[in-house]
Amino acid sequence: MPIKLKRVYAPPAPEDGARFLVDRLWPRGLRKEALALAGWLKDIAPSPGLRKWFAHDPNKWEAFQRRYFAELEAKPELWQPLLEQARKGTITLLFAARDLQHNHAVALKRFLEEKMKNK
Repeated sequence: MPIKLKRVYAPPAPEDGARFLVDRLWPRGLRKEALALAGWLKDIAPSPGLRKWFAHDPNKWEAFQRRYFAELEAKPELWQPLLEQARKGTITLLFAARDLQHNHAVALKRFLEEKMKNK
């Protein structure tokens, strides 16, 4: 089943399926009710140290992904329920980052898709 990405500030749509906020921090200016969330998975976000080190620097993108994937591998209890939900139907990972190509949700989607291929 597809895993979609969407900036949290975009309105919910029926084709989003189950919507999960994957940011550690709540996005500014948004009410919980407006997001139509299936869940807020703040612990699946990169550690604060990794997030600060990366700082959305495209030059660090590959190294960021390796480090983030290592964090995820160490805590399967955080992502396995999300993977199971993705196997049942469409899910959308919501994020607040302005950079649409170099953010943890993009990396998380890649990580989950690899896990789906390998099982």
